[in-house]
Amino acid sequence: MKARLTAPNIQLNEQGKLKHLLTLEGLKQQHLLEILDTAESFIDPNSNKIKKVPLLRGKSIMNLFFEPSTRTRTTFEIAEKRLSADIESLDIQTSATKKGESLLDTLWNLQAMQADMFVIRHAESGAAHFFAQHVAPHVHVLNAGDGQHAHPTQALLDMFTIRKKKGDIFDLKVAIIGDILHSRVVRSQIQALSILEAREIRVIGPKTLLPENPEALGVHVYHDIEEGLQDVDVVIMVRLQNERMKSALIPSEKEFFKRYGLTEKRLALAKPDAIVMHPGPINRGVEIDSAVADGAQSVILEQVTYGIAVRMAVMSIIMSNAAQLAQQQAEQQEREFNLESEAEVEGAR
Repeated sequence: MKARLTAPNIQLNEQGKLKHLLTLEGLKQQHLLEILDTAESFIDPNSNKIKKVPLLRGKSIMNLFFEPSTRTRTTFEIAEKRLSADIESLDIQTSATKKGESLLDTLWNLQAMQADMFVIRHAESGAAHFFAQHVAPHVHVLNAGDGQHAHPTQALLDMFTIRKKKGDIFDLKVAIIGDILHSRVVRSQIQALSILEAREIRVIGPKTLLPENPEALGVHVYHDIEEGLQDVDVVIMVRLQNERMKSALIPSEKEFFKRYGLTEKRLALAKPDAIVMHPGPINRGVEIDSAVADGAQSVILEQVTYGIAVRMAVMSIIMSNAAQLAQQQAEQQEREFNLESEAEVEGAR
């Protein structure tokens, strides 16, 4: 499977609006703010509950998860139901891919079942781009995580959570701690924070878990967690991506927690009103202490709730953009037809 990972234009229609969501790379601040503002509209300000709306009634969404998932898959399914869409979640373990069917054949067969949108998670970087390059023009693709490349909706729900708790993002210092090298979530978080002009983005971890030349990403690098946590507004913990490590990159999980685990004592180095985040799944006693994960500064469970609203926003915006474009194209065709008809009448005189 080959697909360009740095070609964001495939995500946008001819009007520069979202057609797919594959990565945050190349998107503009206006794209992200539209998603965050739309997500806000789905939350009842009195109860904080997510509204049910008929925006995608009659639309068919298929969830293709080739990797295990709890939060992402479930919140996408809930979001789709809240938008009143028809949904189908493919069980990969019993699908024809286990019998040797290619991904493209799977895609085209599912597309023939009148799918309007695919939500895809895959272990290979570039999978979502690959699907987007081969779907019919009227079909849309959302990336629910591909290899080590990107997880755009997770980063967006993280930005939404930060904005809900801290207000504007541009004046904040944000620290991301843990396995920076292998995390697709971190890649997307850094892109989102950069687009939204966070004051400072810090990454904290051992050299073995940092990419080469991390400064090129526009971040400040710290190998000492105590130093890196000084005076930050937001602390984002990420787990060790053991399934993506080709060899042992740390002495042990116990040693990792000793050097980089977030404890109450270390959290006290951040600002008093700093919030603690984690995209999940949490490994207690490895990257975060239970007292912090369950503490007053933790917004981890709120991230999950807000993920429903953010994913609703992404899907509704994409389908709305498609409807607007189709209407404008139809109007343009009608204008051209009328002009041709007028010309024929004039020529016949």
